[in-house]
Amino acid sequence: MQEYTLTVFEKSGEKLLDETFTAQNAEEAKMIGQKKLEEKGYTEKTYRCVSPDAKLILFHS
Repeated sequence: MQEYTLTVFEKSGEKLLDETFTAQNAEEAKMIGQKKLEEKGYTEKTYRCVSPDAKLILFHS
């Protein structure tokens, strides 16, 4: 298992969410991250999800 970080921002730069979660791989992390965004209503905000080696898994600006 690896730790991935999901961060959501307002246009002003204010951080709305900064959450770390574990997943088996990048594909699972992408699904978990997308689910969290949908549950919290952040799909239209600026967000990023990164892997432990700083690769972007999800991104929206």
